[in-house]
Amino acid sequence: MSGMGKEITSKLAVISARVDAETLALIDRIAAVRGRSRAWLVASAVKRMAEDEAAYLAFVQEGIDAVERGDVIPHEEVMQWVAEKRLELQARKAARAA
Repeated sequence: MSGMGKEITSKLAVISARVDAETLALIDRIAAVRGRSRAWLVASAVKRMAEDEAAYLAFVQEGIDAVERGDVIPHEEVMQWVAEKRLELQARKAARAA
């Protein structure tokens, strides 16, 4: 198949984790309902968690980079905006109650 374009290879690593009996039973129950193996379910969960964590870390880094560039709103301005929004909300509630 090497003459027909890219070869698809999959390198999988084996990892292990210790879980209590209750967690293992839960994993097995979910895997059975989904018609999947325990290994598939755990690998799927680990992948999803790793992707979510990577996205979170990138989001945090974006904020750090913004601060380093000076691309921030001073605290006092934010608090003023919050106070104005709070007053607007109170005025709308009062208008509805009247």
